[in-house]
Amino acid sequence: MNKKRTKITFYEYYENWIKIYKEGAVRKVTLKKYLLALTWVKKLAKNLKISEIDRICYQTLLNEFAKTHERQTTMDFHRQLKSAILDAIEEGYIEKDPTWKVIIKGVNPKVKKIKYLNQYELHTLLKTLHLKDKPNMDWLILLIAKTGIRFSEAIALTPEDFDFAKQTLSINKTWDYKDSGTFQPTKNKSSVRKIQIDWMVVSQFSNLIKDLPPDKPFFINKHIYNSTANEVLKRRCLEAKIPVISIHGLRHTHASLLLFAGVSVASVAKRLGHSSMSTTQKVYLHIIQELENKDIDLVMRSLAGLV
Repeated sequence: MNKKRTKITFYEYYENWIKIYKEGAVRKVTLKKYLLALTWVKKLAKNLKISEIDRICYQTLLNEFAKTHERQTTMDFHRQLKSAILDAIEEGYIEKDPTWKVIIKGVNPKVKKIKYLNQYELHTLLKTLHLKDKPNMDWLILLIAKTGIRFSEAIALTPEDFDFAKQTLSINKTWDYKDSGTFQPTKNKSSVRKIQIDWMVVSQFSNLIKDLPPDKPFFINKHIYNSTANEVLKRRCLEAKIPVISIHGLRHTHASLLLFAGVSVASVAKRLGHSSMSTTQKVYLHIIQELENKDIDLVMRSLAGLV
């Protein structure tokens, strides 16, 4: 092996690898994940030579990371490093794959309680909204509650995304409210979708946006932030005397009500723009289990009646 190569640290190689292969090729949110992984490499193994990485060394690095992170986060960290390591093997920096048969560890995940409203609470919230004659945060709250779309998808909407005749709403872009303040692609390919909207939404929004520029996002007239929408929603929840939830909680509320109404997981996943049903099942596992218990009770009552 070239002596110069033996002096290169894994941190240096990984930093350069990100610049060459990831900057300008992936979304900013994805790039930030690689850069975050880089900071952890610097913290845990800054002086580690890339030529010194073997299975034990790499497993030790992951184990140190896993001491303060959940297993899924450790898995993500491993995947971000592995891509660079495989390239390093091809380039001759590393002789054997140190990621072979790696063991992923992690601390026990915290119990994540998804906050959402029941049907009565949502109904009460919607009656409390301050709906003006022009688009505002209250209209945004209403639309997310009725469609389950993401905040970044909602603020990117333009009048031409609505097809009032067919009662559909096209989701085909997002708004980068954290950085550039411009249109961006959706989270994934599955997020590009058409959502059926009810007649009330059709009636309300057809009147609200009829005179607005067809290709301009109608919720944006200056810088907009998720925190602003959450603050308005918090005030409305307090006014309605219901539990305070976040804007993302409205998305959970929408999905939860559909599941409790008997809509299939597949249909809910498609409406939410999830990349797979497994994502929906994972997020709403507690609701699905509750529905399964109700189904079992129903089956048992039906069988008991067969006498």
